[in-house]
Amino acid sequence: MDLENQKRVKELTEKYGAENIVVLIGAAEGEAAGLAAETVTAGDPTFAGPLAGVQLGLRVYHAVEPEFKEAVDPEVYDEQIGMMEMVLDVDDIINEVKSIRDQYCKFND
Repeated sequence: MDLENQKRVKELTEKYGAENIVVLIGAAEGEAAGLAAETVTAGDPTFAGPLAGVQLGLRVYHAVEPEFKEAVDPEVYDEQIGMMEMVLDVDDIINEVKSIRDQYCKFND
């Protein structure tokens, strides 16, 4: 997650409260998705950005996770994400993000 997005997430969390924020990520591979998820829950693991050492504990999901997929219009999902879902390692992405969420998320659904 780039430094500008870290700044935005931090500012929005301060403004609206962590309990009111859900982060949706769309990284194309599990490792990148896990890094982004870790950044918004446990803090920037690279210690380079505004979230370095900041544990927000936010709810975070990837766009291919069932929780997100079930929450949106199926036609829109298919149009916007369906093709990518066929070429991504969906299981790897889901496992990475769920693992981080289970470990660091302060808010249970």
